[in-house]
Amino acid sequence: MNAVVIAVMTMLILSLLRVNVVFSLIIGAIVGGLTGGLGMSKTIEVFTGGLGGSADVALSYALLGGFAVAISRTGLPNLLVEWVISKVGKEGEASNKKLSKALIVFFVLLMACFSQNLIPIHIAFIPILIPPMLIVMNELKIDRRLIASVLTFGLTAPYILLPAGFGKIFHGILADNMKSAGLTINQADIPTAMIIPTLGMVAGLILAIFVYRKPRTYANSEIEEFKKGNYSKGAIVFSLIAVVSALIVQIKLDSMIMGALAGLAVLYITRAVKWKEADELLTDGMKMMAFIGFVMLTAFGFAEVMKATGDVDGLVKQATDMIGNNQSLGAFLMLIVGLLVTMGIGSSFSTIPIITTIFVPLCLQLGFSPMATIAIIGTAAALGDAGSPASDSTLGPTSGLNADGQHNHIWDTCVPTFIFYNIPLIIFGWIAALVL
Repeated sequence: MNAVVIAVMTMLILSLLRVNVVFSLIIGAIVGGLTGGLGMSKTIEVFTGGLGGSADVALSYALLGGFAVAISRTGLPNLLVEWVISKVGKEGEASNKKLSKALIVFFVLLMACFSQNLIPIHIAFIPILIPPMLIVMNELKIDRRLIASVLTFGLTAPYILLPAGFGKIFHGILADNMKSAGLTINQADIPTAMIIPTLGMVAGLILAIFVYRKPRTYANSEIEEFKKGNYSKGAIVFSLIAVVSALIVQIKLDSMIMGALAGLAVLYITRAVKWKEADELLTDGMKMMAFIGFVMLTAFGFAEVMKATGDVDGLVKQATDMIGNNQSLGAFLMLIVGLLVTMGIGSSFSTIPIITTIFVPLCLQLGFSPMATIAIIGTAAALGDAGSPASDSTLGPTSGLNADGQHNHIWDTCVPTFIFYNIPLIIFGWIAALVL
């Protein structure tokens, strides 16, 4: 049995049994390493060595968390929440409950999409904006699985399709790795190739909205009532300048770390946030992102063990032996391999280098066009980002929706997003491979 499959299945089964995700990843890595013939000592050595590969990710999340907390101190997030609450009102005040629910869903979707491309702070906005809105969601009886699905869509679909912010990073990694594997493409063609797979996610979002439209009751006992505040107009203006600065620097330097530093610098220089609060803000930001950072660190170790077993290549070889010259079957099996890899390591960005060196020659051998090859590899990498217990696209939504302990990471975030996004991505990615 393939070590990668066994490791991923072990991790997923333990997660579904409500074992902590970090423990599930560690145990899955050990099981995979032993199955792949590495032995216990070598598995631990490789796993530990892999942790260092995520140092930049951990620092990025820490700084983004600090930037998000600093922005929250200016009052901008609360001002946005106040605006939404003023439009929605409480249940007894709402003139149109369906319209109020629709406004909440639209606002959450808009913020999630903006966090990937327009205001690239990724998941850092969720623990700031979502908890204050839970009281209103509860009174409107909005199913949090719907909000989790909306958030995950906004955290994933924009970077797959749009070449800005995190999308520019994703497209750049995809183009560079395909070139290294022997197929040079025009990076500007990636959005066109990814339109059909993205439409699959749109279909999944619509279906999720339909399925989770019914009211669901939550208790308000542990949610603090949202309170309005008095905000300085100058601080709000400077926070907007900080956001724009962070966006420009991140795009120009292709670095989340430098973007967050630029945003923080604007806030401190303009005194929208006091310099003496710098340590406190960064500490609060790191606390807010700590669990997600630990999961991502562990996922990198898991990924290194999977690569060290050599069974990723073996998994592809097994698929290749089954494919023959059948393009239809080839596209489907490559997508399934991508799903297994990404579900394990939780990052579509990290999946691309793993699968590209094998998929590009296979696609060329099967006669796929460059556009179809882009669609296959891009979709295969994105598969699993939604639905993986180790993905920031699922950890982020849970961090906000579980502020009062009433939202389970696996059953309320991962399972719904797996069903409504991974399944449509496989179907639409397969169609894209055959028609492009």
